[in-house]
Amino acid sequence: MRLRGHRKSIAFFITLGACLVGLAVTLNVSWVLLNWRKVALLVLGVSFFSVIIAGLILNTIFLVREIRRNEQHDAFINAVSHELKTPIASIRLYLETLKRHDLDAEKRAEFYDICLADTDRLLHTVNQVLRAGEVAHRHSRRDEELVDLRETARACLDLARTRYPHLPADSFHYAQTPEDGERALVKGNADDLRTAVINLIDNAVKYSDDQARVSVGVAVVSERRLEVRVSDRGVGIPRAELKRIFRRFYRAPGRLVAQVKGTGLGLFIVQSIVKRHGGEIVAESEGEGRGSTFIIRLPRAAG
Repeated sequence: MRLRGHRKSIAFFITLGACLVGLAVTLNVSWVLLNWRKVALLVLGVSFFSVIIAGLILNTIFLVREIRRNEQHDAFINAVSHELKTPIASIRLYLETLKRHDLDAEKRAEFYDICLADTDRLLHTVNQVLRAGEVAHRHSRRDEELVDLRETARACLDLARTRYPHLPADSFHYAQTPEDGERALVKGNADDLRTAVINLIDNAVKYSDDQARVSVGVAVVSERRLEVRVSDRGVGIPRAELKRIFRRFYRAPGRLVAQVKGTGLGLFIVQSIVKRHGGEIVAESEGEGRGSTFIIRLPRAAG
């Protein structure tokens, strides 16, 4: 309901702006026709008219942007509230069950595992919010060192296998390249680079079904450039959304994406980290239901 209200507000302000521009054009043309001999007044009128039109257009643009920003903020608040409330309610329910009932050891162990999984989910959400605030306000690069991207990619895949034990081990694949024998070094913060890669892997799993297939590869593009590719066979991304998905709080529209809960911070965090390391990130997809590939390009360091 709130989303529909925001869209009505956007349509109202766009219509209002168009009507005001039309009215201003009509008045100006009428004035010019009636006073075409008064050149000085004509020039002055045209100048004021241009200023008024520019002001109306800018005002409408800023209004629409502000409404969209508020819309994304509301969606973020709703998503975070859900991501916080759901695991807390689950943990409370299982703890109350453990307290009130005398369960056998196997059942108690199962409930403990569920509580731990919900705790991990809760911690992940909190870390995402904190990390988003940190990368948005940190401009300098800290604790720089030489980082081997191949070792980082393999470590992130190992972490993903332990984080998603319900998936088969072959769901996560490291894509070999001909130059795998040489080190792929970049200069930067090891923890931040691991965060970027594991966020992309988490996204690939989240937007895939139980048959998730995630491939991670590191390629030496040139003497000065490296690439990290994270590919999946998930829900895919509409072509029009490939650049927008990196905005903070933004989540691509679509029936398949709407079924997955999220905060809209993961890709924003990845892009912030990559930019701070002097690189760029792009997304590629053939469309909905056809998977996606995220490519991180970073400057290569001499090793």
